[in-house]
Amino acid sequence: MKVITPAPDRTVTTPNASMESLATPSQGSTALSTWRVRMDAGRSGPVHAIDREQVWMVISGSLTVTCDGRTETAAAGQAVLLPSGVLRRLGAAEGTGAVEALVAMEAGGSAVTEDGARHALPWAE
Repeated sequence: MKVITPAPDRTVTTPNASMESLATPSQGSTALSTWRVRMDAGRSGPVHAIDREQVWMVISGSLTVTCDGRTETAAAGQAVLLPSGVLRRLGAAEGTGAVEALVAMEAGGSAVTEDGARHALPWAE
C-alpha cells in the first residue's frame, strides 16, 4: 500500500486547465493513471483523441463533452466514459463556474491532435 499526497511539482498547468497527478506509474501504480483536472468556466481543451479509455468523474461544476459528433453535459456526481481513439473536446460549461474532475485510465496513454501529432500526458506518467 502507498498513500500519495498531491504535490506542486506533479501539477501541469496549461492555458486551459491544470492537471494534478495522483496515482500514476511514476508514483508506483502499475496499471492505472489518475489525476485531478481543474478548468475555469468558459475554458475548453483542444480537440484530440486519447489512445486509452478514460473515465471522468465530475466533482464540481459542469463538464461539457463533445465526442464523436455528440455533445453532453455532466454535472457534479456524474461520470463520463470516453472511448479510446475518438476525437473529443472537454470544457467547463458556461455559467456553471469552474469544473473539477477526477480522471482514470489505463497507464501509458497518449493524445493525438487533429493534425496527427502525438503528445505525451505528463500528468499521467
